[in-house]
Amino acid sequence: MKNLYTSFLFTFLILLTAAGADAHSCNACTPVGDQTTYGTNNVWIGYVYQGKTFGTYAGWVNEGAVSSPNFDESFGGTNTTYNTAGCPITTENFAVRYKLTKTFTSGTYIITVGGDDGYRFSLDGGSTWAINNWNDHSYTSTPDTITLNGSYNMVLEYYENGGDNRVTFNVVQVCTGTENQTVYGTGNVWNGYIYQGMNFNIYKGKVTEGSAAGANFDENFGNTGNSNTATYSTSSCGITTYQFSARYRLTKTLSNNTYTFTIGGDDGYRFSLDGGATWAINKWSDQSYTVTSYNVALNGTYNMVLEYYDNGGADRVSFSMTSSTLPVTLISWSATNLSNDQAQLAWQSSNAVNFDHYVIQRSTDGEFFQDVHTVPAGASSPTNVKDYSYTDTYSYDGAVYYRLVMVDIDGRTDYSKVISLTMHQGPQSIRIFPTVVNNDLFIETSQTLSGVRFELYDMSGARLRSRDWSLLTGREHIDVNGAGTLPAGAYIARLTDGHKVLAKQVILVR
Repeated sequence: MKNLYTSFLFTFLILLTAAGADAHSCNACTPVGDQTTYGTNNVWIGYVYQGKTFGTYAGWVNEGAVSSPNFDESFGGTNTTYNTAGCPITTENFAVRYKLTKTFTSGTYIITVGGDDGYRFSLDGGSTWAINNWNDHSYTSTPDTITLNGSYNMVLEYYENGGDNRVTFNVVQVCTGTENQTVYGTGNVWNGYIYQGMNFNIYKGKVTEGSAAGANFDENFGNTGNSNTATYSTSSCGITTYQFSARYRLTKTLSNNTYTFTIGGDDGYRFSLDGGATWAINKWSDQSYTVTSYNVALNGTYNMVLEYYDNGGADRVSFSMTSSTLPVTLISWSATNLSNDQAQLAWQSSNAVNFDHYVIQRSTDGEFFQDVHTVPAGASSPTNVKDYSYTDTYSYDGAVYYRLVMVDIDGRTDYSKVISLTMHQGPQSIRIFPTVVNNDLFIETSQTLSGVRFELYDMSGARLRSRDWSLLTGREHIDVNGAGTLPAGAYIARLTDGHKVLAKQVILVR
């Protein structure tokens, strides 16, 4: 009997021990997931860790759906249990690394990531972070506008360090235009390229302004109530009339005339005649509607660019171009060498009604012109042809340029074409150069000269500087500006030998 009892007790203890072992085995937790595989089809694989520095791996979860990779996860609340495919974690001091491989069609996208606490987002498997807000904070979100095309290994990392728990991801494709934004309009019709963002950020599409009848326009973008919420349509995508910009382009051929360009805007605007290389009008700042005018003589083909931006409130940009046609017709204009230092200038005009005078201008570089002589307009009628001439005496070696300024009785002006001829100083070959100086001027002669004087005059005829040489040969340096006392402007440099003028040059001091 004792042996039977002992045997029974032994067997019971063995079974009890085995049952305890089985019970312990059922409560064991094994993490699941390789921590490297990327999700596909818009479904993220998230690898979850206890510890905000990815300490103890627990298991994996999924976020997103086949229809969209966007998600908003709060982990069931603060200081609670969050289950994974492996082991649960406590939602205090934990981290998640989400991975998804996604293919994007070519376009512009806005990716927004948010979190409480730290978050960061990568498009290259974590090598670099397009969004990085890796610190403790309450819930915030960060957008990034980016152009994508192809397949990307996206990584979104998140950690929580107490308090509320939340991480979000959102991606949306931005509607963009497809036109070539460098093409100029023609025939008085501007090509306008419209952008969301004040600095030509996201291209939205094309519009036109002006008409075959004229290039002038005045555009308020449909935001007459200054609401900042109006939608302005383009060829591709609409924009919200708040913090946007526009670039208008027009190639236009202009006949020889003086033109007035008047540009207006609320807010910034600027206008160029050379494709945007320089700005003839530049009011690039926040302002209520203002206008700026620019007068210039033009003749030829110009690539005009008008840029505009809005920063809220009223939206308006305007363009106006007018020309002044003088009551005179220039039939001919010519220059002929009479001698080494004399040029015969001649012109013929008609239809000079209520016309005042002509001004002959000279230049040695074709850019900076100075007045030489004024010729009053002769009595004329709409049918009379009138001939004019003037002899310009000027000692210079090289090309000399002339143009004719035509001035109406009310002050309006027009310009002839620029003509040139080559002048020589004769066998002495004396030069004063350069024509544009800061301080240094040079005299150069191939012969030895005696009793020479250099003089510098302003345009009113007042002598400002002088210097004498008993003998002068080769090249001589002159500091015309001294300590910088001469204001910028035009001056006459003259060299004489007591009997005649050896050389004379108009110079510009900067």
